[in-house]
Amino acid sequence: MTIFVLRHAKAGSRHDWDGGDDERPLSRNGWRQAEALATRLASEAVSGLWSSPSVRCVQTVEPIGRALDLEIHIEPRLAEGTDVEGSLALLAEVPDGAVLCSHGDVIPELLDGLARRGTRIVGEPDWRKGSLWILDTPGDDGTVATARAEPPPV
Repeated sequence: MTIFVLRHAKAGSRHDWDGGDDERPLSRNGWRQAEALATRLASEAVSGLWSSPSVRCVQTVEPIGRALDLEIHIEPRLAEGTDVEGSLALLAEVPDGAVLCSHGDVIPELLDGLARRGTRIVGEPDWRKGSLWILDTPGDDGTVATARAEPPPV
């Protein structure tokens, strides 16, 4: 079984954005990354999409949803600033082929939590916007055997 974890694509600058941070959208480059991620995941057996409520996360998975005719499930446990135990629990709940989109604070904590539980991190970690983590989950109990990162699309 495989679960995919995405860091949202590039968004506009927090400093230059006047609205609430949860409403900050993807930049032009971010939309290009989101389209490239949809192309990358189109050949995978993606079963569903789960996203942080933040607009930039939802927009990151929208092209995947359009390409594969999947709806996006808004998941507060993937929101910026949430407790790692929630995202770890979510891994045990989603089906094989799930795509989860979250933030630069949540994903490193999630991977640290997995490593503490015995997951082997393969290769160098990549936390950049648009990076993709591939989690190998051999059973239905939420355990993750290996995790490896793919760099973000340009």
